[in-house]
Amino acid sequence: MGTGRAEVQAKGLPQRLKPIIVRPRVARLEVVPFPVPALGVARLQCGNRVKIRPAIAADIPALMGLEKHAVTAAHWSRQQYDAIFSQPRPRRVALVIEEELAVQGFLVGRVLEGEWEIENIAIAGSARRRGLGTRLLGEFLDLARAQGSEAVFLEVRESNQAARSLYEKWGFLEGGRRPRYYHDPEEDAIVYRMEFH
Repeated sequence: MGTGRAEVQAKGLPQRLKPIIVRPRVARLEVVPFPVPALGVARLQCGNRVKIRPAIAADIPALMGLEKHAVTAAHWSRQQYDAIFSQPRPRRVALVIEEELAVQGFLVGRVLEGEWEIENIAIAGSARRRGLGTRLLGEFLDLARAQGSEAVFLEVRESNQAARSLYEKWGFLEGGRRPRYYHDPEEDAIVYRMEFH
């Protein structure tokens, strides 16, 4: 990897992945491909500290634990999480970000006709404000683009300024409002959309 570029040699994976900057003084990104035909995503490793990989069914307890403590995350049942890994339609993509072998965050999206929807995203409270959500979202967007998505969209609580700032930083544009979309507490959803050109 002397060129400073992270390249993947596995079939069906993007030829060039954007480097992920980890914590100060971590200078090297290692891309380790592994076969996940349904996703076509490589595991990203930054030293032994941070990894992004496809979620597996064994991650469900960790996902539910993270979601339980993330007030702004969608709160799903065990059956909804099981469906990610057991139902072929709609096709879902679930990524986790690990630090020191512990799941620190996840993102679940579904693939629709030419578009991908971000359905749920959560980062552990202790891991927030360290760029993990940015890295996870970036990996998801790279994957969507590489697999031919025309756009990505999502809903977010109107009051969730941290998430809204993250999406706007990545180029999502506000595209509408869904009145009283959320409950406990009741709140409008802001619809964001990013088009790939």
